[in-house]
Amino acid sequence: MRADTLFTGGRIHTGDPARPVTDALAVTAGRITALGVAAHALRDERTETVDLAGGALLPSWGDGHVHPLIGGLGLRGVPVRDCTSLAGVVEAVRVWAEEHPEAEWITGDAFDPWLAEGGLFDAALLDAVVPDRPVLLRTMDHHTGWANSEALRRAGYTADTPEPAHGEIVRRADGSPLGTLREFGALNPVLALVPLPALAEQVDALRATARVLASAGVTWIQDAWVEPAQVDTWIAAVAGDGLAVRANLALLLEPDGWRERLPRLAADRERVEAAGGGRLTARAVKFFADGVVESGTAALLEPYSDCPHSHGSANWTGAELAEAVTAVDALGFQPHIHAIGDHGVRIALDAVEAAARRNGPRARRPVIAHVQLVDPADLPRFAELGVIANFEPLWAQSDPLMTELTLPRIGPERGARQYQIAALLRSGARVSFGSDWPVTRYEPLAGLATAVTRQTPEGLPEGGWLPEERIGLDEALAAYSAGVAHQAFEEDAWGVLRVGLRADLVHLAADPYAVPAGELAGVAVLGTWLGGRRTH
Repeated sequence: MRADTLFTGGRIHTGDPARPVTDALAVTAGRITALGVAAHALRDERTETVDLAGGALLPSWGDGHVHPLIGGLGLRGVPVRDCTSLAGVVEAVRVWAEEHPEAEWITGDAFDPWLAEGGLFDAALLDAVVPDRPVLLRTMDHHTGWANSEALRRAGYTADTPEPAHGEIVRRADGSPLGTLREFGALNPVLALVPLPALAEQVDALRATARVLASAGVTWIQDAWVEPAQVDTWIAAVAGDGLAVRANLALLLEPDGWRERLPRLAADRERVEAAGGGRLTARAVKFFADGVVESGTAALLEPYSDCPHSHGSANWTGAELAEAVTAVDALGFQPHIHAIGDHGVRIALDAVEAAARRNGPRARRPVIAHVQLVDPADLPRFAELGVIANFEPLWAQSDPLMTELTLPRIGPERGARQYQIAALLRSGARVSFGSDWPVTRYEPLAGLATAVTRQTPEGLPEGGWLPEERIGLDEALAAYSAGVAHQAFEEDAWGVLRVGLRADLVHLAADPYAVPAGELAGVAVLGTWLGGRRTH
């Protein structure tokens, strides 16, 4: 046997406790064939040698919860993501509208929800720059929209419009819509009016996003929100050699008419599997148990501190969620449940428990994503039920979203038990990491820095926010590699660097163990390999 590629000249962190560090790694036909001295022995005159140049080679990373198509298309509209004020957002809308007179709708994604006091955005500000065409912007969490008056008019929203199920039309004192729409019950009637981009544009956006993720060291992703119309986009994008990452799709299941949608889920899974060639699967089903704290729609066991009459919004009753999760589990799907509030987390855990009780034991590996608030009584249930806690580590910092919107809404006691990554690891639960991009940055290195320090990029606060929930670099790296591989049911294929496994690799300019934790986000990714094929 000879090596197709030999990696040497740096520190190789395998992620394998049996052999955590080595100095050489050989790849043949896309798989790891030797480590250390044995790897050097496989080199001949035809072997490509990759000089790590004093840097490090690690298992590549997965993203256990990301929105590549939604994010890729959203960022092709008005560039509002980096705006730091309401005036900046409005000016960006004005400029984009002038430059695109042909656009029927003006849309943009991922602006910060704390730019307006209380997260309340007024249509009048958008009307001042675009009075004659509909405008719809969505916050970075996608749970809140900001519409101008023309968009509200086209959706038929007036003072007499009943409050939608699973959503809120925020109103002025006279009952007329303010321009802020919370949750999908209020957003979907407006989104349904926005023309879909052509399939070719969607495919181009998806492939471009995959290349960006590969440039950050990512080789596998969980698209955590796939609507029926988007399945064809994924199938078209994977054709040929079009995607720089491997992907699993979580097909969205909403409460209304969910039973009638089950045959479509199974049919879409089969279509994807047939076209995916092992690079694309559709083995998960996405549920939204609740909303988000920032808009007051996360479902809480106790009322909101700033709104004592509200517990937030559970999108499903506990009984209905349990029945739906049990049904998709019986079809062999992996439940992937968005749950933010402690009530949302509880009904998600209850649903998983009901499915296991009804359908019997199997390796189902259900995922609860985000896990912002967990009641102490529910912490041990993750390990007991085999539930994977999928965290977005960049959320675990004391940034303006936390200080200006979250903490005032939930108060100090609940505020002190957010994103309990360390506590869940200590309990024996499995943990995976994701980005939720475009909600937060897609680079795992940035997430590593936050998970280890619990600090903002500026290093605040000293010692970290809720420092008892900091984790070690070993644990953080594993959550992005072996943890996501376990979520993907692919721990026997990738996630550590071991002979026989797929050569999914990331080359860093510096050894992360030799870099101060707060500076990890600045380490350059020099190369990414998927099955031995260089994707970056």
